[in-house]
Amino acid sequence: MTDKVDILVFAAHPDDAELSCAGTIMKHIEQGKTVAIVDLTQGELGSRGTIETRYAEAKNASDIMGISFRENLKMKDGWFEINEENKRLIIEQIRRFKPEIVLANALSDRHPDHGRGGQLVSEACFLAGLLKIETTYNGENQKHHRPKAVYHYIQDYYIKPDFVVDVSNYVERKIEAIKAYKTQFFNPNSTAPQTPISGEDYFDFIKGRMKEMGRPAGMEYAEGFTVERFIGVDNLFDLV
Repeated sequence: MTDKVDILVFAAHPDDAELSCAGTIMKHIEQGKTVAIVDLTQGELGSRGTIETRYAEAKNASDIMGISFRENLKMKDGWFEINEENKRLIIEQIRRFKPEIVLANALSDRHPDHGRGGQLVSEACFLAGLLKIETTYNGENQKHHRPKAVYHYIQDYYIKPDFVVDVSNYVERKIEAIKAYKTQFFNPNSTAPQTPISGEDYFDFIKGRMKEMGRPAGMEYAEGFTVERFIGVDNLFDLV
């Protein structure tokens, strides 16, 4: 059995992918594509929940979305650095899954882990294609692999997207996947500290952001992404 997937999603924390691109993930899975998620940290510095609850919640969210694989690299939440050790961890996953497309955190966002994580993944994607960087996984030497494209999803701060994906048919399932993180988001019976994402109105923000992304493209709801290089097409009608 191969671990190869079509799309590999990296997230600084469990729930980043669900918040930012769950609709895109589910849409492509329904089109027959395979998707894996690699969380960089366990989210252990979060004000609510524990490492154990985050793993259980990530499993439930993955089941809702139909994810093929989910891995956690256990980097230090809040403290991980852009260094050789962490780049190698990511390179191993890129070479393991051999994705055509990588999705990663925005290069600038409210949480510093997001921007740092996005840059870390971007650099590792390039390095994963270099022959002379040697890595192993499960005791076997890995072959070099560089994804064809790296796209950065938009999360908390507004960033003008380079393109958007129509996710109008996946909004409710996206909210369901987010709510799988029961300790992190709105729960009227919770006694945990309030955070910027724990209020009931946060779901209005999520839907509002998707409407904001979709409106200029004539879509009801969309998720936005930025690119690292020009996107090439065969003809103008591929862009319509």
